[in-house]
Amino acid sequence: MNDTFGILPKGRRNLITDVAGVSVGHCTLAHGAVQTGVTALIPHQGDLFHDRCLAAAHVINGFGKSMGLVQVQELGCIETPLILTNTLSAGTAYTACVRYMLERNGQIGREESTVNPVILECNDGYLNDIRGLHVTEGDVRAAIDAAGENFALGAVGAGRGMSCYQLKGGIGSASRVFEIGGQTYMLGALVMTNFGTLVDLTIAGKPLGRSLAKTPESAKGSCIMILATDAPLSSRQLARLARRAQSGLARTGAVTEQGSGEIALAFSTANRIRTSETMQSAAFLNDAGLDPVFRAGTEAAEESIIRSMQEAETVTGRDGHVRLSLQDALKNAGLA
Repeated sequence: MNDTFGILPKGRRNLITDVAGVSVGHCTLAHGAVQTGVTALIPHQGDLFHDRCLAAAHVINGFGKSMGLVQVQELGCIETPLILTNTLSAGTAYTACVRYMLERNGQIGREESTVNPVILECNDGYLNDIRGLHVTEGDVRAAIDAAGENFALGAVGAGRGMSCYQLKGGIGSASRVFEIGGQTYMLGALVMTNFGTLVDLTIAGKPLGRSLAKTPESAKGSCIMILATDAPLSSRQLARLARRAQSGLARTGAVTEQGSGEIALAFSTANRIRTSETMQSAAFLNDAGLDPVFRAGTEAAEESIIRSMQEAETVTGRDGHVRLSLQDALKNAGLA
């Protein structure tokens, strides 16, 4: 199967952690009707609350329950780990992230402001007993503690119970190297895929879903897309980059159904908001030269979505519900 997504070179790991300082960890719950988990992304290895990454969010379709995006859009920065989980566990993830930040900053909520955790979610209720509220604060902490440069893809962490194009979805990632003004930069994507109708599935330009779908069937769902880069972009420019994630999503065949919650968040590790400094200063790339970063965001988002399916195995969950892996679906159709 052709897995050429775009023209830019990939990073060494082809993961979002090719952006220096970024780390990702999972906690996976996989037993019987419980098919869910948590994925945590740490933007950098320093003091996240006092040394904030510039960021922006873009809501493609807002059928979602994510937390913290209003402040990201208003202030243009992130100040905590980014936590991904299932929809009904978003509150637990929020509380766990608050506790994590309170342990590291004794003045939050007193001499300093309260904290804004960013919690991103999708509904994994087809495979997972989502009503059981099985994710605990300890699971969130385990995902944070597991964060590193190398991490698994597919049916792991928050992606364990997710469905993509009516097959098995999950966690995907990819990275791209690009050049602007003679300087080389890195961009990485991390996605949680839980959307799409099988007939629409397109892989590297090939409409494979038409060969796999027996009958047209609509599907609801969501997709969370995180883009990280070491290129010096302003919050306004990061908002423009976040919107390009939608181009990568569309390349895979998505039409963004009414019941979908597609959300993109982009951040840069290059410039920081340092809360101890009254005056903030930073240099940003000229808008006229941003085409390479936009291409990188589009390509990395597209590949990440397909990798979330390529790396996933078939999963049986609640009430015997099954989501075939992409590989098993292709074999069954004689296309592997």
